[in-house]
Order: sequence, then C-alpha cells, then structure tokens
Amino acid sequence: MPSGFALAVMDAPPATSLLAGLKARLAALFGGANERSLTNRLAGTIFLIRVISAGMAYLAQILLARWMGGSDYGVYVYVWTWVLLLGSMLDFGISASAQKIIPEYRARGDLDRLRGFLSGSRWATLAASSLASLLLAALVWALSSSLDSATVLPLYLGCLTLPAFVVANTQDGIARSHDWMPLGLMPQFIIRQALIIGFTAGLFVLGFQLGAVAAMAASCAAVWIAMIGQMIALNRKLGRHVDAGPRAYDFRGWLATSLPILLVESFYLLLSYTDVLVLQQFRSAEEVGVYYAVVKTLALVSFIHYAMSATTAHRFTEYHAAGDKERLAAYVKHAIAWTFWPSLAATVVLLALGKPLLWLFGPQFTEGYGIMFVAAIGLMVRAAIGPVERLLNMLGHQNICALAYALAFAVNLALCLALVPKFGGYGAAAATSAALTFETVLLFWIVRRRLGLHVLAFGKKG
Repeated sequence: MPSGFALAVMDAPPATSLLAGLKARLAALFGGANERSLTNRLAGTIFLIRVISAGMAYLAQILLARWMGGSDYGVYVYVWTWVLLLGSMLDFGISASAQKIIPEYRARGDLDRLRGFLSGSRWATLAASSLASLLLAALVWALSSSLDSATVLPLYLGCLTLPAFVVANTQDGIARSHDWMPLGLMPQFIIRQALIIGFTAGLFVLGFQLGAVAAMAASCAAVWIAMIGQMIALNRKLGRHVDAGPRAYDFRGWLATSLPILLVESFYLLLSYTDVLVLQQFRSAEEVGVYYAVVKTLALVSFIHYAMSATTAHRFTEYHAAGDKERLAAYVKHAIAWTFWPSLAATVVLLALGKPLLWLFGPQFTEGYGIMFVAAIGLMVRAAIGPVERLLNMLGHQNICALAYALAFAVNLALCLALVPKFGGYGAAAATSAALTFETVLLFWIVRRRLGLHVLAFGKKG
C-alpha cells in the first residue's frame, strides 16, 4: 500500500463517526422540542402521508388507465377533476379558516364558541354542499341533451360524492388545527385511495366492464366510507380534548373570516385545474389522460408545498396574535427554506425518472415526457416563496391575496385558451407555469410591501 494512501486512510474519520454526525444532525432537525423541530416533524408526517398516498393514487391511475382504456379514463379524469375542484370550494373556506378560528378561540378562552365551531362547522358544510349537489345534478339533467352521453351518469355520481368530500375537508382543517395530522389526512389520502383500488380491482377481477361509470361509483363509495370513519374518530378525540359544555354558534363571524379565504382557495383551485378543464374542451380524451398522468407524476413537488402550508398556517396565527414579530419572521424564513430546497431535489429526481414513470401508465403516455419539463418550471418558481399565501390569509390580508390569485387565474385562463387549441398539453403546461410565475411575483411584492418580510428562499434578506 502506498504510504500516502495509508496516511489518508488513517486520517479519515471512521464510519461510526459519520453515522453519529448524521444522527445528531437529524435529531437537531426533527427531534428537538422547539417549534422548528415540531414543524419539521409535522411537515414530515404530512409529506410522508402524501407520498404514500401519491404512490397509491399513482397505482390507482395506472390500473384505471390500463383497465378502462384511453377514452373512459379521460372521462373519469374529467369528472374527478370537477369533484376535486368543487369539493374543495363548497366548504366556503371553513376548512382553511379553521386554522385561524380555532387558535383564536383558544387564545381568548372562548370555549363556548370553540365547541360550537367544532360541531356546527361540519353540519353547516354538509347542509350547504348537499344543497349545492342537488342544484348541480339538476343542471346536469337540464344540459344532458348537449353533453357527451358518456359523461352524464359519471357527472351524477360526482354530484353524489360532493357532500362527503366537503365534510372530509372540513374535518381535515379541524384536525390539523390540533396538530392531529394523521387523523386529518389519512382518511382522505390513504384510506380513500386504498378503497378506490380495492373496489375497482374487485370489479375487474369479477369480470365487470370497468368504465367511467363503475370507476366513479367506486370513488363515490370510497369517499363516503372514509369520511364517516374519520368523523367517528374525530368526535372521540375531540371528546377527550375539549371539555363538554354549552355551544355558541357564530355563523356570521365564521363566514366573515372564511369567505375571503374561500376566494383565495377558489382562485388557487381554478388556477390548478384550468389546464385540464380547458384541455378537455379542445383535445381528445386520450390527450387529457396523458396530460393528467404528467400532472400526477409531478405531484410530489406540490406535496412538499402542501405539507409545509398545512403545518404552518395555525402557527402564523398564534405568533401574530401574540405580537411576536421576530419569532414570526424567523418561522416564515424556516418554512420557505423547507419548501424550496426539498422541492428542488424532488423535481430533479422526477425529471430524471419521468419517462419510465409515465410508461407505467402505458407506452403511449411517454409522449408527455417533454411536457413535464415545462410544467416543472411553474412548480419550482412557486416553491421559491413557500407558503406565503397562508401567511397572508392568517394575518388578515385575505382580500389582497384573493386579488393576486384572481389575476393569476385570469392570466392562466387567457393563456390556456390561446395556447391549448394549437399546442395541446404543451400549451396547457406553458400557460400554467406562466401564471404561477406571475402569481409568485405578485405575492412576493405584496408580502414585502405589507409585512416587510423577504420571502424568497435565496437572495438578500434585508
């Protein structure tokens, strides 16, 4: 052995020291008792749930695409997109505002209104979404002669799915406000996906024709079962956590807080789903399916943003209510860093493995590989400022945040209408990335002007 090499080996730290250093680093990031470590643990829990859910959803979409064929799969994607869009809006912002209302009631010691909100918010959203579903079903019936006949029955099933979907979202917001992340997310993202896979696989094995109708029926049953199970578990946990007593229902106050947040959430959802909905109008169901496979493949990046948003929102409220500006600023900086850098790493990995991942849907789905690069631009730009939309909502700047999202949605819609007819999926991805970039610039400027905070993952902090 050459002497230089021997000395290098002798000077190198042992493997045990490297492992000990790594263990200490991880313990500092996730094992501490401070709010940063707690945030990392909770965000990590959410991210893990969403990743497992993404894997299950990815498997479900692959199986459905192969079992149903391109046309039926495109119809299912179209209807399910409407369920996701409307179901996330019909709670009137209650699921998001729960992370503002619950901490404020606890800070004031207003237990009567807290108990009223924990119960009344769910009953109110169930009643409102049920009425909306009936009206939407009537609209489908009125327009049935002008709709594609293959979409009518799946749309009815989508209407039936909506009330359970909305209540599940409301319960998710209540659970997250108590840091009960598994209870809030697992019924929607793990149990529901498992049920969809189980039901559709059962139909396929039994020899039934697995078309869009059967897939939507399985999805509807899965949503209802998961929501009811979540309700039972949440009621039991709240019963141990909140003392029994009188309830006060401040519906007007809840709506005053929730409706501006609803505008933000609605425009964000419209921004998220406009590409798929416009693509459906100008391109074939098969092309919609390919584009949806691309979106699902890149979903891991969005999950990181979602995990940090879900974890930090109610703490933004707590620190603001306490008047601790220094702590709030440090916490915002931490949330942005833990949104951007993991998102960057996930994007690189997904783009490197994109073609084989798309091939799992079917050989024809690899046509969407180039679209992934265009769509990834917008996701990375948005990740660079972290969950600042939640920061604005929790600190009372919902209206200006809603305006920013409304303008971004208008840009997205206009660009989709201009680009999709000619460029298809590439046009939809380019329009969405441009709109996300526009939205990011607006939100950065708003937070800088109104809160005096630097909300970029890199660059000057002053």
